[in-house]
Amino acid sequence: MSTNFTLKQYDIDVTNIVRNARPPILYQEAIENEAEAAIADSGALMVRSGAKTGRSPKDKRIVKHPASEGDIWWGSVNIAIEERTFAANRERAIDYLNTLDKLYVVDGYGGWDPNEQIKVRIICTRPYHALFMWNMLIRPTDEQLAQFGEPDYVVFNAGQFPANRYTTGMTSKTSVDLSFEQQEVVILGTEYAGEMKKGIFTVMNYIMPKKGVLSMHCSANEGEDGDVSLFFGLSGTGKTTLSADQRRALIGDDEHCWTEEGVFNIEGGCYAKAIDLSAENEPEIYGAIKFGTVLENVVYDEKTHEVDYHSTAITQNTRASYPIEFIPNAKIPCVGGHPQNIILLTADAFGVLPPVSMLTPEQAMYHFISGYTAKVAGTEMGVTEPQATFSACFGAAFMVWHPSKYAELLAKKMEEHKARAWLVNTGWTGGPYGVGSRIKLKYTRAIIDAIHAGSLAEVDKVTDPIFGLAVPTSCRNVPDAVLIPKNTWKNPIAYDQQAQKLAKLFADNFEKYKEGSSDAIINAGPKLI
Repeated sequence: MSTNFTLKQYDIDVTNIVRNARPPILYQEAIENEAEAAIADSGALMVRSGAKTGRSPKDKRIVKHPASEGDIWWGSVNIAIEERTFAANRERAIDYLNTLDKLYVVDGYGGWDPNEQIKVRIICTRPYHALFMWNMLIRPTDEQLAQFGEPDYVVFNAGQFPANRYTTGMTSKTSVDLSFEQQEVVILGTEYAGEMKKGIFTVMNYIMPKKGVLSMHCSANEGEDGDVSLFFGLSGTGKTTLSADQRRALIGDDEHCWTEEGVFNIEGGCYAKAIDLSAENEPEIYGAIKFGTVLENVVYDEKTHEVDYHSTAITQNTRASYPIEFIPNAKIPCVGGHPQNIILLTADAFGVLPPVSMLTPEQAMYHFISGYTAKVAGTEMGVTEPQATFSACFGAAFMVWHPSKYAELLAKKMEEHKARAWLVNTGWTGGPYGVGSRIKLKYTRAIIDAIHAGSLAEVDKVTDPIFGLAVPTSCRNVPDAVLIPKNTWKNPIAYDQQAQKLAKLFADNFEKYKEGSSDAIINAGPKLI
């Protein structure tokens, strides 16, 4: 308990405050106070996030204020609320926090570059949330904490208490509200810890582009020669897995910024998907599951506390949160030079995109703005076809400005620093989901190795007739037949039909981005026959 620390400046009168507690203390607090907390045989803390096991993007709101409303990409991603509604939800959160005997506070930093760093304060009710954000923020030293002062942004996490559905602008009992003017985030009605992490990312996605700094939903690593690669991709495409490379230093797995000096990680930790995790396929991440790591919503053996990483009994979105230094080859501080390779990851469940292709600058912008991946459909009503998902800039849920703002910054940076762009498909080959199979991870790793070695840029390439992509015809440790997707299908006509179907989905999605895009970028998309 912090004896001199107070939250009275926020009208919070609770005096029993656990501030910046280390993992052993938070473990003890969790075992004593969290109903379903347990310790895994690996030493990780296993917790449940309650009814919500993922983010609630439809319940995210941003205050519409004259000072910022002209900057914001309003719509289904950034839904506006009035200042009065924010005030009502904030008061509801504060009132709930004041009913508790004990609160947890984590003070830390967002951004490893001291010139762009922000101070963040998390006020929460669960030890699990405190440990999660202790991992995900950049942890201050004792000296820094003593001089921390007032933060730049505060997160009031009252997620155990519901929002009032009848408050103007609310659509459910869940609400995640952000005010850029008050520099505060209010969480009600969800205990999913990722809302705090992504709330801070959303803040950075607003304030960084105002300064000419590109904020990015991507991972980053660095080779022995200082060459940096960025990996953009939506959930399930391999962003975290492929950036955790034994032969390269990890800068970060999810959130970065690109300045005039190079790139820096926003976070102090990693938040990896744990579904089907294995020591064989993901040794670095598997090895990070130890004391200090938070394991969310996993199933485990009641006798041995051995985790069943393959079980989806609670959710498919099982997760692990750990400090970045748990990755043996993490680069501390988490900064690097200007990227040489920009890798756009997609998991194409239609089975038609090549495992790798080299992009022109215009194609890079087209695919960055499109942000394509595919989700495997469920079995409801007999639906078995893949479902295309387009998320602008590979992270539309966290973008505040119009996607063109981020695309323009990326194009400028790539041109200035002569970065190559690649589209890497980690999805299906030999047919769509249900017919073909997932591209082997060892092939994708070999492709990434060839990109880093520079050899893939030099090999012969053929142009895909529909998508216009420059497809390498050879790659070390990858069968040639795998590189040309049509060659892996038993029925070439069926491939053409599926490719046309995906091409039309791309074209339909890009309609809303044509205004503000150059003809060169528009024409870089697939060709409909």
